[in-house]
Amino acid sequence: MIPKHPLFDHARRGYHHGRLKDALIEAARSLIAQRGPNGFTLSEAAKLVGVTAAAPYRHFADRDELMGALARRGFELFGDRLAKAWDEGRPEARIALRRMGRAYLAFATAEPGLYAAMFQNAKSLCGPATDAVASQALEGLINAASAVLSKYGTAPGDARKLAFELWALSHGTAMLTLAGHIRSEDPVSILEHGAEALIDKALLRERR
Repeated sequence: MIPKHPLFDHARRGYHHGRLKDALIEAARSLIAQRGPNGFTLSEAAKLVGVTAAAPYRHFADRDELMGALARRGFELFGDRLAKAWDEGRPEARIALRRMGRAYLAFATAEPGLYAAMFQNAKSLCGPATDAVASQALEGLINAASAVLSKYGTAPGDARKLAFELWALSHGTAMLTLAGHIRSEDPVSILEHGAEALIDKALLRERR
């Protein structure tokens, strides 16, 4: 059964007046958590909120636009959790970067619907607003990679490359975990061991 959210608990009191857009985003969030990013229509989101099938078009031109809004919300939450995990690199950059990896996996497994909206069917979700929040999340990872490289006395020129390598590793681990392919192994350990190898490789590149 799809979990109810206060914004669209219309069975008792209806969605909050003036917050239809937010209610529809939350409805989409619940629907894709259960069915995947392609498993619902605008009319189904409207039904869950308790409004007519035409009501969503006051805020969204089509389903892709609703998915774009959901993706933006996901990247905002994602970036915030990574920033909190980084905690300005305390007490030491490499330790803080490990916390970011754990936060990444925790977000993906706790919010599979949002994660799917953020990273699947990227072409339909592209746009200035979504790009901005996604870039902000990436920038936090680049800054963290730069701090790790700087700690060892190397120039942080390879930080962007390292950040993308860490992102690819984290995403791959998260997707394998969500798909149920990682069962006997601890995904956190897999991610951390892989990250350490990528950091060591980046340090060697910088010293050459």
